Amino acid sequence: MLPRKDGREKQKQRLALVGFLLLAMVSSIQSRFVVEKNSLRVTSPESIKGTYDSAIGNFGIPQYGGSMAGTVVYPKDNRKGCKEFSDYDISFKKKPGALPTFVLLDRGDCFFALKVWNAQKAGAAAVLVADDVGEALITMDTPEEDSSSAKYIEDIAIPSALVDRSFGDTLKQALNKGDMVNVNLDWREAVPHPDARVEYELWTTSNDECGVKCEMLQGFVKEFKGAAQILEKGGYTQFTPHYITWYCPQAFTVSKQCKSQCINHGRYCAPDPEQDFSQGYDGKDVVIENLRQLCVFKVANETKKPWIWWDYCFSANEFVNVNFPAAGLDLKQVQKCMGDPDADAENPVLREEQEAQIGKGSRGDVTILPTLVVNNRQYREIETNECLENNGGCWQDKSANITACKDTFRGRVCECPFVNGVQFEGDGYSSCKASGPGKCKINNGGCWHETRNGWTFSACLDHEDNCKCPSGFRGDGVTSCEDIDECKEKKACQCPECYCKTAAQAKSVWAAVWVISIGLAMAAAGAYLVYKYRIRQYMDSEIRAIMAQYMPLDSQNEIPNHSSNDRA
Repeated sequence: MLPRKDGREKQKQRLALVGFLLLAMVSSIQSRFVVEKNSLRVTSPESIKGTYDSAIGNFGIPQYGGSMAGTVVYPKDNRKGCKEFSDYDISFKKKPGALPTFVLLDRGDCFFALKVWNAQKAGAAAVLVADDVGEALITMDTPEEDSSSAKYIEDIAIPSALVDRSFGDTLKQALNKGDMVNVNLDWREAVPHPDARVEYELWTTSNDECGVKCEMLQGFVKEFKGAAQILEKGGYTQFTPHYITWYCPQAFTVSKQCKSQCINHGRYCAPDPEQDFSQGYDGKDVVIENLRQLCVFKVANETKKPWIWWDYCFSANEFVNVNFPAAGLDLKQVQKCMGDPDADAENPVLREEQEAQIGKGSRGDVTILPTLVVNNRQYREIETNECLENNGGCWQDKSANITACKDTFRGRVCECPFVNGVQFEGDGYSSCKASGPGKCKINNGGCWHETRNGWTFSACLDHEDNCKCPSGFRGDGVTSCEDIDECKEKKACQCPECYCKTAAQAKSVWAAVWVISIGLAMAAAGAYLVYKYRIRQYMDSEIRAIMAQYMPLDSQNEIPNHSSNDRA
């Protein structure tokens, strides 16, 4: 039975226990963490008094739910802490009546953990590491385990934190002036506690054969079972288990792999425990057992005995088959909760789990095991979304904010998307192209388009599979379409913006036309006058010849004889 303590002590105890749970579960995960900060408050001297940020080290034992006061010391030698302080005859052990010693060290030359280990051996109560570059705070992580680091990392028992370069310089200047610098490290907000109890969620799996992380998770939770049940029964905590599920890509739902790894027609999947897709347990067995454990918790929670979940899930190393009535559970209610795994329909319980995976507020998406969420805030969230880095190596259209990268139960897959009723087709890696009706509404179907003189031209046609330059243009239709000069190429103009000649050229042409027309008109008029003149001469001569035959003139000899007959 837990000893009686006041409210503050109980809160500190609960937070510390959950903090230790959290530390144990994530300490061996080698990944990049979102920085977890605690408040560092300078209480003296007056010139630098205030609150500053510091990033909690990913090793040692922070005092979650509490605070710690101390006096800062900046050693004259071994300021990076990479060597043992005993070599310099330096000790940081607390003197009677004085505050504990917080050692300020410089970043660089060796692992963070080694600096803290050397300071701890010299008697330090905590370590502050001053960054040597101006950058955002990062989590001080453990080095990759080798024969040398493995000897001391597990023995580090003091807290540590990284401070930025600017604040580190401020502390050094105050110490160099001879000021006594007292600080207070506060972890009470590192694990949020908005109500009187710690509400935490554990994202886990029934599969204990998925590698080191699953083995670590299963082993620790089995050891934590007793403490968890005591805290739950005492009303100190409210625990909720969760299980990650993945989905099978639509194009592969009928494949043998998806059928063996998923239930409900590809909606809920898990990796094959043995990675063989044919023998022993399959991924769908893991999903079904996860579903059973969820329903065990729901039924147990309805009977006001949620701690029964621990007895069911961790009473054996393999999938268990405990006596439900003996455990205080109604088997029929559990089976009803599970539903039909072969149905081509949503499972309400697993659907709720998938929705819970999505980040809310300050909590990010849950994408890896194990993950612990304390009071709706994910502790040391691990960035594992492969699509965030270089788009997972998949195709993407940045201008339209479309990507082929998706998270699935096997990691990321490159699958051309379905956007606003339009299906993209391609290999998903190097190309994806909109297909079918409506494709031209999405980034012009990936085809060339351009606006000129108020007219918009596009090489995309909904009924065409390929991009084709519009009439009056030529090119590949994807990267470019070049305007054709029909007049230069002696072709008829085929486009609204086609002008065969410039204005100057047009004036010259019309001037030539007018000159030629006037010349032709004058020539025609001259010819007409000549014609009239010759006709008139001809008619005169004919008339005079006729009159000469009947009315002789004085000058008959001068008048030509047009008669063709000889006289007798």
